[in-house]
Amino acid sequence: MSNAATALSTLPVTTELLERLQYFRLDPRVIVDLGCGTGAGATALRRRYPRARVIGVDISYAMARAARRAQRFWQRYECLCADASALPLAAESVDLVFSSLMLQHCGDPAFPFAEVQRVLRPGGLLLFATLGPGSLPELREAWTSADESPHLRELADMPRLAAAATHAGLAEPVMDRDQRVTHYAQVADLMQELRADGAGRGLAAGRRALTGRGRWRVMVERYETLRSSAGIPASWELIYGAAFAGATRQSSTQTADGRAGGEVVVPIDALRTRGRSRP
Repeated sequence: MSNAATALSTLPVTTELLERLQYFRLDPRVIVDLGCGTGAGATALRRRYPRARVIGVDISYAMARAARRAQRFWQRYECLCADASALPLAAESVDLVFSSLMLQHCGDPAFPFAEVQRVLRPGGLLLFATLGPGSLPELREAWTSADESPHLRELADMPRLAAAATHAGLAEPVMDRDQRVTHYAQVADLMQELRADGAGRGLAAGRRALTGRGRWRVMVERYETLRSSAGIPASWELIYGAAFAGATRQSSTQTADGRAGGEVVVPIDALRTRGRSRP
């Protein structure tokens, strides 16, 4: 079994994302935990904003059901089983979208970003964390020694995420990255976690049964050369991001050719000063 103290599911991503809320002046009425998993984020958001309506959304019915069962009667929140690219929520009805380790499951981040822009009220906040393309370089390299087939999904980098957010209408996307390393007793433990864990389930593109025993053995032998006293290493690139929903308003002025002009209004003063790198 994998080392429980360093497994992917215990990376402090949700905790870090929750801590970043302190840098925003917020009094949200409606919050969506997008990709809520078993409800840890939704529970913490309900505790932080006790007057807000918190809605946990997950595409997995099993996860949404687990989140519903995990909540306490004094910290109730709603649970929906829905696709992040087709949310059953009214336009401009949400003040905060919180998403921890969900975007890596989406082939194109443009679709969930467009839905976030749709459901957020003008000036509403998207705060997210996702896995970047620098994740699992050890496993990717080990697979190349076995065959040329893609065994792991390609992940969006910061420039692609920023471009998708901007194209969707989200304003001032700001991102930074962090690197973490976890360790496992065996390569099979890592692969099992990728298939079972909510955050990593979408990364593994193949199954051992379909790979072939020979290629599997070659991959494992190559990976084993990286073993240390802590076990088999697995590196993760974590990308944290924030963006505001813009509101396009038609101005009373006109352009030189007679077309109505417009402007994008974004409450930049809602973000307190903090050093972050931009993509």
